[in-house]
Amino acid sequence: MAHFTPQELAAHLKDGLLSFPATAFDDGLEFDEPTYREHVSWQARYDVGGLFAAGGTGEGFSLTPDESARVVRAAVESSRPEVPVLGSAGGWTKHAIANAQAAEEAGAEGVLVLPPYLTEADQQGLTAHVSAIAEATRLPLIVYNRGNAIYSAETMARLTERHENVIGFKDATGDIEHLAKVYARNGDRLFYLGGLPTAETYALPLLQMGMSTYSSAMFNFVPEFALEFYRDVRAQDRAAVTEKLSRFVLPYLEIRDRGRGFGVSIVKAGLRAIGRPVGPVRPPLHDLGDDDMADLTALIERAGVAGARV
Repeated sequence: MAHFTPQELAAHLKDGLLSFPATAFDDGLEFDEPTYREHVSWQARYDVGGLFAAGGTGEGFSLTPDESARVVRAAVESSRPEVPVLGSAGGWTKHAIANAQAAEEAGAEGVLVLPPYLTEADQQGLTAHVSAIAEATRLPLIVYNRGNAIYSAETMARLTERHENVIGFKDATGDIEHLAKVYARNGDRLFYLGGLPTAETYALPLLQMGMSTYSSAMFNFVPEFALEFYRDVRAQDRAAVTEKLSRFVLPYLEIRDRGRGFGVSIVKAGLRAIGRPVGPVRPPLHDLGDDDMADLTALIERAGVAGARV
């Protein structure tokens, strides 16, 4: 049973750091549910606004519908009521609807609507896609503006007028003009969150665009540092943000950018580095090489960001 109305969920999520728990796999690349439950339980001990299960960092694109449902249910049961879990709805429309309905059945509080599978779509098609999902579930929806799913300000307005459960807009483009149009047209009817890779890099300037929060992949393995960074952003403490960028985030990006898809692989490498491994990534991704892993481990130690291993 949901603990939040759509409006309550939006209000809760917009004022807290968000994250995507990495999905645990065993050496045979099968879902490792006990390890995943322990990981989510550890993540939920912190004062985080919410957790998105089976999302991008959670390799949702590699999960079967049954696996996605298991992952979301395990996350819901391993979190605590104060830390809502949201599922993800990806792929073609019927697939996304199945994801959303499974997330609702598993007890999730909401759903992130990922871009449709492969094909390009115009605004009419995107409206129909999101509307079909919104009508198939009572869960609140957040649309993900990226890739082949770029929602205009007018499309978002139509969706919010038709569907009370469309509550949020997540952006992974960083297009300032587009964001200004979306915010000016929709205002507080939506809440806005940053979704660019390693969102910490963009968090302070995007705060001025109305994006009061963002999803932090590095929260997976340096949660205390990630929360401190978020507090500095919300306080608009430019000096503190710059110091943390220089000390850890920017050197981290240099390692991440050595390989395509390393945005996910480096998170699992970070978990190995702090002694909380959740297994390998699934193809088509691949794990960091030995030199990259050594550099990341040295950076975590040098920057002093590992935190307590509670």
